[in-house]
Amino acid sequence: MRPIKINIITLGCSKNIVDSEHVAGHLTKAGFELHFDREKSDCDITIVNTCGFIGDAKEESVNILVEQAEIKRRGRKQRKLYAVGCLVERYRNELAAELPEIDGWYGVHQWSELIDTIIAQSVTPQDSIGCGFESQRTLSTPSHYAYLKISEGCDRSCSYCAIPQIRGPHVSRPIEELVDEAKRLVANGVKEIIVIAQDTTYYGVDIYGRQRLGDLLTALATESGASWIRLHYTYPTSFPKEALKAIASHDNICNYIDIPLQHINTLILKSMHRDIDHKGTVALLDAMRKSIPDVAIRTTLIVGYPGETEKAFEELKDFVRQARFDRLGVFEYSPEEGTPAFALGDTVAPEVKQRRREEIMELQSSISLEINEAKIGKTLQVMLDRQEGDYWIGRTQYDSPEVDNEVIIALTAANRRRHAGEIVEATVTDASEYDLNAVIAE
Repeated sequence: MRPIKINIITLGCSKNIVDSEHVAGHLTKAGFELHFDREKSDCDITIVNTCGFIGDAKEESVNILVEQAEIKRRGRKQRKLYAVGCLVERYRNELAAELPEIDGWYGVHQWSELIDTIIAQSVTPQDSIGCGFESQRTLSTPSHYAYLKISEGCDRSCSYCAIPQIRGPHVSRPIEELVDEAKRLVANGVKEIIVIAQDTTYYGVDIYGRQRLGDLLTALATESGASWIRLHYTYPTSFPKEALKAIASHDNICNYIDIPLQHINTLILKSMHRDIDHKGTVALLDAMRKSIPDVAIRTTLIVGYPGETEKAFEELKDFVRQARFDRLGVFEYSPEEGTPAFALGDTVAPEVKQRRREEIMELQSSISLEINEAKIGKTLQVMLDRQEGDYWIGRTQYDSPEVDNEVIIALTAANRRRHAGEIVEATVTDASEYDLNAVIAE
């Protein structure tokens, strides 16, 4: 008999990607044929890993669930459809009432139950996963990079964020376990390890009694064998200086820090429960650039938070102008039920939020162009990600996949034979706001 086909559709952040990959690993081991985000509706089982973070993400998740439910109604009787993840954790009962076609609903701590259910309902029942959720993994990313989720949940109390309600308290994974997983990834061809969590800077407090992100980065740099190690999702309050020392001390840790700052106005930050003010934020950025002069800093901001006046917004624009972030994204505030900020109301009109977001992004576009143009003539290390048409598409150490700049290199007879994941020396010949053009030094 042909293997049972399973399609996993993953929505939301890279933390969800890792969860889906662990599910896929266990099901592959059990003999299923796994696909990720398969467009053809020919799979026997579909799993939708949902996002419940902000309004747009919730809407996308609901739309996909409705779409898949309709496919199931039109499809074969044996087709199964399961919904998992953050949106289910928040709205399980409401969703189940509206979508009876879905065969099972599983929250963010029920991965093992989902896997056991699917295995038990297969043609040849297998044993339950037993040995632990993180013990198996099948990558959905290109084979040369992978995300390493170092903890689950969050102990912060940001007023606008529902993640602690959804994911629960912060739970770190031991350093030894993470290093072992990183080694396995590298042994299977991964070149770049991207360290993620809801808050990576809090790593270790729950199991070691103190922040140990610096120790973890050092262990990954010296023991994993990865060519590049990249740090995401840091938090500005009590940022561990040891992490900066680790980045500065190891060539295979990218000079790159992702740190969502959200705002700069002190009153807004206080209302957001960010436990940092304007002065502290500026001092932290100065410390980062002093410790790692070549660092690329990525941030995200929220506009339209309740009480954000035009004066507070202009302060934010001035901050962006002065801070000159290498990478920057902007979200329009989305009121989330059950969060402290929800009680403040949605006081900024949608059209004002949109204008403010566009103004920030226009300002950042000009900054990004200036930063990129300064790279013309420089030779940089570039990781080749994929061939696309007549070009190699790659990234520097200052760019994370999917969200940051790309390097475009014309294919030649010589470089055509290179492979994805290879790191090459490339000289920048031209630049736009969000891309570099380069040639490989043959």
